Amino acid sequence: MRTGSLPQYKKLYEILRKHIIAGVYGEGDLLPSENELCRLYGMTRPTVRQSLSSLANDGLIRKHQGKGSIVHKRSLDIGILSVSGTTSAVGDRDLKTRIIVKPFIMPWPDDFMFSLSDLEKESGCVYMERLRLLDNVPIFYDISYIDNINLPRITSRQFENRSLFRILREHYGIGIKGGEQRIRAISPTPKISRFLILKKGEPVLHLERKIETSIDGMFLYSSIFCNTVRYSIFGRF
Repeated sequence: MRTGSLPQYKKLYEILRKHIIAGVYGEGDLLPSENELCRLYGMTRPTVRQSLSSLANDGLIRKHQGKGSIVHKRSLDIGILSVSGTTSAVGDRDLKTRIIVKPFIMPWPDDFMFSLSDLEKESGCVYMERLRLLDNVPIFYDISYIDNINLPRITSRQFENRSLFRILREHYGIGIKGGEQRIRAISPTPKISRFLILKKGEPVLHLERKIETSIDGMFLYSSIFCNTVRYSIFGRF
């Protein structure tokens, strides 16, 4: 789905969300009033209110009676990557995504890295493997497990050079809230060494992540292998 085909409220949501993440509006800043947003973007009051409600649901603003919409930037850095996704985390550098295993639906692995709810176990997961390259250097080998809960046609979506978080947001109305992760350095398998172009004996940083979404009880999981030889992992706290 291209931006031009998005509903009006989602267009404004994406604009304001981008401005908040980029720091145009900082923590505690007031967004323009509903009337100002209506005039600025040529939208109706109900459309503007729906956009602001979506931002509030994602934890990016708080609506205060008599004051307006105040930016509340939840901790966007959860260790390695922003909850806005890898694309937003690396800025305007040349980020590419190569699909190694196309998404398909499968049962959860028996020895899965996190505990699962009964609903998750019953629904299975959407499995996918991706290689993320920054300035043509492979930096992340990402194995994703997505709760298979009301995600019609997700296996037919185009993920090459596309943001998973953005696809979920635009096509399914699913936002990213935060999460938890475990990080440790390990010896890579031959497969990981080959994809990340690691020399013999070079360790790899391994992350196991559980990401909370705006849908109650729905999570994204990933096992990420990071090549930190050229690019260090960065985050603000």
